[in-house]
Amino acid sequence: MVVPESQDKQQPTSISDRRGPSQQYSSQPSSSHHAGGPQHFSSNDNTILQYEPQEYTETDFLLPVKLYGRSRVSESTTAKDEVGSVAPAESVCSMVLQILVPFLLAGFGTVSAGMLLDVVQNWDVFQEVTEIFILVPAVLGMKGNLEMTLASRLSTAVNAGKMGSAREKWMMIVGNLALKQLQATVLGLLASLLATVLGWMAEGKMPFNHVVLLCSTSVSTAFMASLLQGIIMVAVIIGSMRMGINPDNVATPMAASFGDLITLALLACCGQWFYSLTELQPYVLYLVDMLILCLVPLWVVIASKHPDSHIMLRTGWEPIITAMVISSIGGLILDKSVSDPNLAGIIIYAPVINGIGGNLVSIQSSRMSTNLHLNFSPGEVSEDRRSCHMPCSTFFGSGANHRSAQILLLLVIPGQLIFIYTIHLMKGGHTFPSLLLTIAFLSASLIQVFSLLCIADYLVHWLWRRCKDPDSYSIPYLTALGDLLGTALLSLAFLILWGIGDMGSV
Repeated sequence: MVVPESQDKQQPTSISDRRGPSQQYSSQPSSSHHAGGPQHFSSNDNTILQYEPQEYTETDFLLPVKLYGRSRVSESTTAKDEVGSVAPAESVCSMVLQILVPFLLAGFGTVSAGMLLDVVQNWDVFQEVTEIFILVPAVLGMKGNLEMTLASRLSTAVNAGKMGSAREKWMMIVGNLALKQLQATVLGLLASLLATVLGWMAEGKMPFNHVVLLCSTSVSTAFMASLLQGIIMVAVIIGSMRMGINPDNVATPMAASFGDLITLALLACCGQWFYSLTELQPYVLYLVDMLILCLVPLWVVIASKHPDSHIMLRTGWEPIITAMVISSIGGLILDKSVSDPNLAGIIIYAPVINGIGGNLVSIQSSRMSTNLHLNFSPGEVSEDRRSCHMPCSTFFGSGANHRSAQILLLLVIPGQLIFIYTIHLMKGGHTFPSLLLTIAFLSASLIQVFSLLCIADYLVHWLWRRCKDPDSYSIPYLTALGDLLGTALLSLAFLILWGIGDMGSV
């Protein structure tokens, strides 16, 4: 991969003027590189990179400053021809194969999560503390807030050659994992408090022991799930690098393939265990909360050591907290739907429609973000994005982003048919679900994914024009909207089925 030569020599202060906390790279690209491979930057004194301790703001990006020295849109046609393509072209067949396998794995993971949720809803903690259902989309949605965001950031760093150096690679990984543990702890606490408020508003009462139980369950689940999934996510990214697979296609769905199942299992087990201790040893709940919260300063110190995670430590809270609030509203809808006997069976399909929608849109968001990082300076977009953009134009065109949007939308119907039939088989059925149920579920899923892909196309470019990194901002919003849209559309579909009297094979 060849990077356009920056204008550092002619304008030595231009980068610092534009970015603030610059990470200084040399002005000459290395003479040894290959298309699609890592980018190495060197200078006459063989200095690879230098970080200067300066003030960081939300406009700082996670990729080397070298990539922002001059955008491709500002180059002449001759310069473009000399430089060539920034990223290797992907064939449609290659794209489909790389997306399909993790997509199916993620889908079967969400199916397993739905089956598990159908079982644990009869446990004592879910029967007595119904507000825990509000936690389900919020806690499961943390994979979009944390794991998928981490996957998108690391995928972009891989494609840009930021992880070529072993030292730089592990500094980035450790810093981001510490940041993720900090965010998981804070989000777990906030999710429990929001579930308490929403539960109180819906029921008009909230016993104090329920509040403590929700807090301990949410914080413990978020902490353990984030640690386990973070390690898995780093392994997937490193494995993709070594196998020559584009991590944008596999990392985010793989983050979700085990995420829903692991998180839901931890939520149910922690909730049931804490519920059994509420009457016997309630002080254990307080000790667990205090232990996890006491680790917060440690995560802050570790995350501050690397510039990438230091930036997000100060500016990355807005999207994940907003996304958590949106997911909690979806959880309130799920709580009300589960308590309605007319909507029996909805709970088994909720993780599937929410998970698949979030997985597909996260792939598209990650790909678009990488494309913008490699081809444009922050704040700059292509000519066709500077005017009013029609939503349907997301799917019409010959560009890589258009092709991926078409492929992702086409995967919805066959993928969901496979998952619906799998659910029915796992429940002991030997025939296909009713036609109306299938049509209602597929329609809800198709509308959800279509809307999410259109929103992603606008949101990623809007964030880029505002000089905010889409890798860190877009996926939390999109996966949270996926939870809200999926739960709302699924509830509407089941209400329609109940209204026309067709609830068979649910």
